[in-house]
Amino acid sequence: MPPDGSLEVQPQTDSASADRASSRENLFRSLAAVAAVLFVAGIVAERLHASADMAAALRWAGIGLFVPVALRRRSLLVWTFFAMVVGAELGVDAPHFAAQTRFLADIFLRLIRMIVAPLIFGGLVTGIAGHGELRAVGRVALKAVIFFEVVTTLGIFLGAIAINLSGAGWGIALPAAGQTLVSQAHAPGWQDIVLNVFPENIAQAVAQNQILQVAVFSLLFGVALAMLKEPRRAPLVNVLQSLTDVMFAITRVVMLMAPVAAGAALAYTVGSMGLLTLLPLVKLVVTYYAALGVFVLLVLAPILFIARIPLRRFCAAIGEPAAIGFATTTSEAALPLAMERMEEFGVPRWIVSFVIPTGYSFNMTGSSLYLSMAAIFAAQAAGMHLTIGEQLVMVFTLMLTSKGVAGVPRSVLVILMGTAAAFHIPTTAIMIILGVDTLMDMGRTAMNVIGNCMASAVVARWEGDLPEAGTK
Repeated sequence: MPPDGSLEVQPQTDSASADRASSRENLFRSLAAVAAVLFVAGIVAERLHASADMAAALRWAGIGLFVPVALRRRSLLVWTFFAMVVGAELGVDAPHFAAQTRFLADIFLRLIRMIVAPLIFGGLVTGIAGHGELRAVGRVALKAVIFFEVVTTLGIFLGAIAINLSGAGWGIALPAAGQTLVSQAHAPGWQDIVLNVFPENIAQAVAQNQILQVAVFSLLFGVALAMLKEPRRAPLVNVLQSLTDVMFAITRVVMLMAPVAAGAALAYTVGSMGLLTLLPLVKLVVTYYAALGVFVLLVLAPILFIARIPLRRFCAAIGEPAAIGFATTTSEAALPLAMERMEEFGVPRWIVSFVIPTGYSFNMTGSSLYLSMAAIFAAQAAGMHLTIGEQLVMVFTLMLTSKGVAGVPRSVLVILMGTAAAFHIPTTAIMIILGVDTLMDMGRTAMNVIGNCMASAVVARWEGDLPEAGTK
């Protein structure tokens, strides 16, 4: 190369490019800060009884300024949270229009349900049949159950402690009506729970989106396929491997709609419920989210540390699935993306395909915390002073009845009503919680997603199948 001076100019060019990139980054950070200030100013202005139009204009100006920041990031997580803010604002300013946007979220959920069954089937069967060691399946199942039981039990106890400390139910006025609306709800017996694990018809299980039943069928199919000799097993394993890869590709396409669905779901929630109806029960909502925060710090974080799971990488992996679960209040919506992200994190596909779907019935981390809190809140609202012994019996009852009912519509409400009946708590005390149930459902769904993702990582580490930090 001739000595034409280009070698001396190149460092200056690189430095100039770096300066321009840094300047652009600072500009976008400034835009984000200004957008946040304008949005908060709009909220404060409305609280100070300023002009509603002016307050709304400030908030929409903040939203508008954040658009170029979101375009710059090109992150599904950023766009999902941005869409949630837009949806909430739309629900406040145009509730009638916002209440009609639910169909967008429903379209997204239909597409997700289309993906779930073949994704679980392909991933679990190819993992087991390709793995070859059937003993590993039993070990993973046992370790997953141990993790589920420990975490959900701690969640139930923490929920009971939190509501006793806050006393959020004392002083709540119970409505006179609503006693018979859900009085026939009963928590399923243990025979029903066990029976619901096994599919009577696999086509029916797929059509009804019974995730646990699909997982059980896939497990049996994978074990049977693994028992065949290699020449007869390999062709089907290859086909199912291709099927799983295709379903993950479809997942990536469907997830492009996630921000729209999240915004529409939140717009519908705020538009149909309104914010004023939440004020009498705000203490319960705050108690629940505070308890979730304590649960993360005192239970989940130590588990991550003990299992040597890198916190930053794990948070980056679960951010998008948790955000989708939070916005849509449906664990199914986050299932395909959660499985994909945990596989990218380093968890073997067959462990992901077994642990996460199973966790949707047995590892309802956020729901377990909610159940004990809601049951004791209802007793407080009814003016009942439960002794520590009675509360312990209630906690152990919830530990048994909260397992394996993910396929039951409104399963949390069914469990809650059954427990209330057992302890003679008026059903009207349960009904008042429904006004804020959707708000708390956001948190418990996100926590369920996080707990199931963590379960797959912990079990993989326990099996020695999770790469150490920096090796993947």
